[in-house]
Amino acid sequence: MCWRNWKRKRRNVPTVLRLLGWRFHFYSDEGNEFPHIHVDTGDGECKFWLSPIRLARSERVKPHDLRRIEAVVAEHEAFFLEKWHEFFRC
Repeated sequence: MCWRNWKRKRRNVPTVLRLLGWRFHFYSDEGNEFPHIHVDTGDGECKFWLSPIRLARSERVKPHDLRRIEAVVAEHEAFFLEKWHEFFRC
């Protein structure tokens, strides 16, 4: 499935942070996965696992943006984990 169609199929997307033109969010149907954060850059999207932080996947995100996003994820890791557990109640 192409990225745009996949993105449209998921309606409940709680945004937890907007920073540097990026939107950090979860998909409501992913509570059975390990904690992670999705980042919509406008041109693409990437997913980072939290604790430990590592790139899960990336589509149409430039390598230099991935490095910057990873730094932001590291800086806000505790906040993202708190929001993950709050949203998914686990």
